[in-house]
Amino acid sequence: MSQDHQPKKVLIIGITGHLAQLTAKRLISQYPDAKITGVDMRPAHFQDSSLKKIEFKKIRYSRSHFEKLFRDNTFDTVFHLGRLSHSKVNFLSLEEKLDIGVVGTKRILDLSLKSGVKKIVLLSTFHVYGALSDNPTFIDEDMPLRAALKYSDLRDVVEMDHAATNWMWKHQNDISCTVLRPCNIIGPKINNTISQYLSYKYAPYPIDYNPMFQFIHEEDMAKVIVLAGEKLPTGLFNVSYDDVISLRNALRVSGNNGIPTLFGGLRIFAKVLKSAVWKIPDYLMDYLMYSCLIDNTLLKKYIPKDFFKYNCETTLKSLK
Repeated sequence: MSQDHQPKKVLIIGITGHLAQLTAKRLISQYPDAKITGVDMRPAHFQDSSLKKIEFKKIRYSRSHFEKLFRDNTFDTVFHLGRLSHSKVNFLSLEEKLDIGVVGTKRILDLSLKSGVKKIVLLSTFHVYGALSDNPTFIDEDMPLRAALKYSDLRDVVEMDHAATNWMWKHQNDISCTVLRPCNIIGPKINNTISQYLSYKYAPYPIDYNPMFQFIHEEDMAKVIVLAGEKLPTGLFNVSYDDVISLRNALRVSGNNGIPTLFGGLRIFAKVLKSAVWKIPDYLMDYLMYSCLIDNTLLKKYIPKDFFKYNCETTLKSLK
């Protein structure tokens, strides 16, 4: 199958998310004649007028609903951007998260193959690697996924990545599937856990640790997702800039001095915030202690040198 693919009939799963809407906006700009269908479990709020051309369907992520969706529509490209945000789904049990994330993803992949979809792009996350003391300086795509060894919060994400990757290689001769593992995605509109942490002016940080971080701007991430639908071959791709930044500098650049805290006190602080301010997942504590940096060498083989608009520092400044 050619690596150059022009989306004409597009399905975007998770369309109410800001990143998905940025992706849709870019697709509309590049392919004005493309028909775009967006689905989500939540009601849609399209503030950008260009997104009004999206055909929105509010559906439950269940077998019957997806079967009907693929039966009633023809798609050549599927963007699965409906990964659950752990800052927003604490009301779901682990079993429910696994059903939506893992079983639901496999249904989508199988239906895509059965209905003749040419290209699938699936969004995972660098969190699947885990923040551990023995991590290499930069983690490439062949690194085992170890995040679920310690935190059940990440089990559904890791299992979804495993399921998608196994499916991808099994069917590589029949359909092109690309799995993206981006670093921390932040921006003015993204409201994920790390964005909340960086934006909270009393954010505690450990005085006895200062791990290195990677960030990518929401607009650049949407650009990568569209590129993946056009040019990236079947495979796994880490997504990040070349530059990295320490946690303390990241807080400073984003306009947040934070509160220095011994790591033991940080966990107590986090439990207080968890009930009073926002839901802090337990796994975030290890990412504030150990670096989890990803190697972007593979991705750079497919993008020009001037592809990205931002870098780590300008991305963090956009949060102010």
